[in-house]
Amino acid sequence: MKFTLSWLKSHLDTTASLNEICDRLTAIGLEVESLDDKGAALKPFVIAEIREATRHPEATKLQICRVFDGTEEHQVICGAANARAGLKVVMAPIGTVIPNGGLVIQKAKIRGVESCGMLCSEEELGLADESEGIIELPADAPVGKHYAEWAGLDDAVIEINLTPNRGDCTGVHGVARDLAASGLGTLKPLEIPSIDAKATSSARVTIAPGSHACRQFLGRAILNVKNGPSPAWLQNRLKAIGQRPISALVDITNYLSIDLGRPAHVYDLDKLNGNLTTRTAKSGETLLALNGREYALDETHSVIADDKGPVGVAGIIGGELSGCTDDTKNVFLEIAWFDPAQVALSGRSLQIDSDARYRFERGVDPAFLPGAEAIAASLILKLCGGEPAPRVDAGQSAFSARVIAFNPEMIESLGGVKLDSDTAKSILQKLGFSISGSSEWQVTVPSWRRDVEGQADLVEEIVRIHGYQHIPATDLPPVPVTALPGLPLPLERAAKARDALATRGLLEAYSFSFLHQPVAELFGGGQKELQLLNPISSELGTMRTNLLPNLLDMVRRNIERGFDHIGLCEVGLIFANPSPEGQSTVATGVRSGPYVDASPHADAREADLFDAKADALAVLEAAGAPVASLQISRNVPSWYHPGRAGALTLGKQVLAYFGELHPGTLKQLDIKQRVVAFEVMLDTIPAPRRASSTKPAYRTNDLQPVQRDYSFLMPETSLSGLLISAMEKSDRQHVKNVSVLSCYQDAALKAEGIVSIALRVTYQPQTATFTDADIDGLSKAAIQAALSVSGCRMSPALEAFVKQKGIAITV
Repeated sequence: MKFTLSWLKSHLDTTASLNEICDRLTAIGLEVESLDDKGAALKPFVIAEIREATRHPEATKLQICRVFDGTEEHQVICGAANARAGLKVVMAPIGTVIPNGGLVIQKAKIRGVESCGMLCSEEELGLADESEGIIELPADAPVGKHYAEWAGLDDAVIEINLTPNRGDCTGVHGVARDLAASGLGTLKPLEIPSIDAKATSSARVTIAPGSHACRQFLGRAILNVKNGPSPAWLQNRLKAIGQRPISALVDITNYLSIDLGRPAHVYDLDKLNGNLTTRTAKSGETLLALNGREYALDETHSVIADDKGPVGVAGIIGGELSGCTDDTKNVFLEIAWFDPAQVALSGRSLQIDSDARYRFERGVDPAFLPGAEAIAASLILKLCGGEPAPRVDAGQSAFSARVIAFNPEMIESLGGVKLDSDTAKSILQKLGFSISGSSEWQVTVPSWRRDVEGQADLVEEIVRIHGYQHIPATDLPPVPVTALPGLPLPLERAAKARDALATRGLLEAYSFSFLHQPVAELFGGGQKELQLLNPISSELGTMRTNLLPNLLDMVRRNIERGFDHIGLCEVGLIFANPSPEGQSTVATGVRSGPYVDASPHADAREADLFDAKADALAVLEAAGAPVASLQISRNVPSWYHPGRAGALTLGKQVLAYFGELHPGTLKQLDIKQRVVAFEVMLDTIPAPRRASSTKPAYRTNDLQPVQRDYSFLMPETSLSGLLISAMEKSDRQHVKNVSVLSCYQDAALKAEGIVSIALRVTYQPQTATFTDADIDGLSKAAIQAALSVSGCRMSPALEAFVKQKGIAITV
C-alpha cells in the first residue's frame, strides 16, 4: 500500500514530521516497508536565472555564466549546449551533493576560470536515465525558490506492509483514521456530495438468483461526458505511487480505490448490450480483459455480464470491449460489494492480480456503497462533465452490525496495560466504534472492521493504539525446566547431515524450490503435474525434483566471478509429485576446483569422485545408516559420468549417488570445469533399531592384531567392493578390517583388461595369540572367499606365497 505524504495530509490534519509519521505507523501495526523521500536529496537545489553567457576563452564547448539565485550572482562554468542568457535553470550551490554520483560541489577553477556552483540536468538530479543539456524551466519559474518544492518533488512516498486482516487500511483515509486515533492529528471528515439527477437512462442492474458472490450492486448512468487526460494533481498522485495515468475516467476509479479503499468500475454505456447482471459464469464463456489477455471462464467464477456475455470478472478486472476510451460519451458507474472468499478463489484460479482483488479479498466496507458512489459520480461530473441519471440499486447491504459485550477490566488482565476507562473509550471511538453502557460496555463494531469479532480483538485495538511500549516489564516467576521432546527422526537426520557437511568444509546454501523447465528436464524432472500455475518468474516454473541444478547455477556464477575453489551443500526437499507423500529430504553437495592447495609437501589436487564419496559416507554415517553394510553399484542417473560415479546401496535400496558429473550436462549448464557431486536420500535410510536398555559388559582385548596383505588380478570392470565384502565374510569373528592398498595396471595388464588390486586385512585374536597355523588358516579362508568373486584370480606374487606356505586352495 503506497501513498504520498501530501495525500495522507489531505485526510489527516497534522503538524507531525515525516519521521514521526513513519515511526507512529510502525508502532500501531502498519509497518513502514519503504520510504522514498526525493525531496530531502533535492532540497539544496534552487531555481536560478542565467543573466549572461559568454564563451570560455580556453575551451570552445564551455560557457561562463552569470547566474542569479534570487539573492546574489554567481559565476558558473557550464558545458551544456542549451545554456543561454535569460534561461531559468536549476542550480546546485557550493556544498551541494549531486544525487547521481555523489559529487560534492566545490569552488574550483576550470581552465583557469573560477566556477562557483553547477547548473544541473535531470540525469544529474536522478530524475531521468539520460538527458541532453541542463533543465530548462518555464519563464514564470520563481527565482530563488527551492526547485523540489516548486516542482512538487518534495512529496515523500510511504509504503506500508498490511496484514491480510486490515482491509480498512487499503485506503489512505483508513490509514489517516488510525494515525488520528493514536493522537497524531485529527481525521478530516469525508464530504459525501448529493447528486442531482438531470438525465434519464434505461440502464439497470440485477443480481441473478442464487448468486452469492455479490450482495449489493449500485450503478448510475452519466451522459454526455468528455473523457481525456486527468488534471495534473490527479496524475501526479498516481505517478508518485507508480501508477500510469490513462484517462480521466479510469484515473478516477484508480484514485478512489487507493484514496478510500473502494474499488469502482466505469463502463462505456454505448458498448453494453442491455443491462448488467452479476451471475455465475457459464462453462465455455470467455473474457478479453483490460490487461489484454483472454480468460476461459467456468462455473467457479463470478462475472458481471450484459445480455451478450461477461464484461468483467466480479471484483477483479473489467473487460476490454466495454472499457472507456477518449471517444466515450456515455458511461455507467459500478459500485458493488463482492464476497471476499469468492474474489480470492476466482483471482487465484485465473491468476489475476489487481488492485480491486487486493481490496475485495480483504473485505471492503459493505456500508459505504452509497457514499462511495456519490463521491465517484461527483468526481466524474467535476472532471468530465456530463448529466447524471438517477442511481439504480440491486440487492441489500451486506453489513450486519456486530455488538460485543466488553468488560474494560480485560484491558489490564489480557493486555497488561492499566488504562482509565475514558482513555480506552476515546481510542475505540476515534477508531469508529460506538459504545454504550458503564460497567460493561456494549461496543458496536464499525462496518469497515470485519476482523474485530470478540473482546480480545477490542483489547488488541486499545493496546495497539495506546502503544505496545507502554506495557510494563514484570518479574515473572522462573519457568520450571522440563525435558524438551526430541526432534522427529527426519528433522534430526537433516540437522545431523548439515553438521556433517559443515565439518567436511562445505558451505550451506539455500535455494528456491523451483526450477527452469529445461533445466528440470535435464535432471529427470519437469513433469506437467509439477508445473506451477502462478510462478514468481518464467525461469522458476516447475517444482524441483533435484537439488543439484540450483547448486550448479551457484557454481557457474562463482566461476564467472573468479572463485574456482567451490564447496557447496544444501539439505532440502525435492518433489516427485504434488502430494505430501511426494516430498522427500535430500542432502546434496558439489565440489569444484582445488581440493588440496599446493604446498612444499604435496602438489595441488582437484576434488575427485572419492572426495564426493567421502562426503556422502560422512552424511550417511551421521544420519545413522549402516555404513559397513553398504555396497557400491554403477547404476547412476544420466547426469553423472558413467565411468566415474557410483551408487551406495543397501540391498536393492539406493541411499546415495556420488561421482563426477557428466561433461555433457555441465556443458548445457555453461560450466567449463570439472564438478563432483553427491546426493544422499535421507528418507530412504532405514530407521534405527530400538536400543537395548541393557549395556553389554565392557571388554578389553590386549592381544596384538595381525595384518596380512594380499594381491589379486581382476577385470577392470569389476567392483572392488565385492572383493572386500567377500573377504570380510570369510571369518566374521577375527576379520576386523579390509582396506584397499593400491590398484595397479601396466601396459600388459591393460591389454588384457585386467587390474592388479592389493588389499590389507587386519585380524584380531580373541582368546589367545595367533600361531602361524592360525594365520595360515585365516589366509586360506580369505583367499578362497576372494576367488569366489567372478573373474578374480591370484596374482603371481600371491601364488608364490601360497605355494611357499603350502596352503591348499580349492574354489
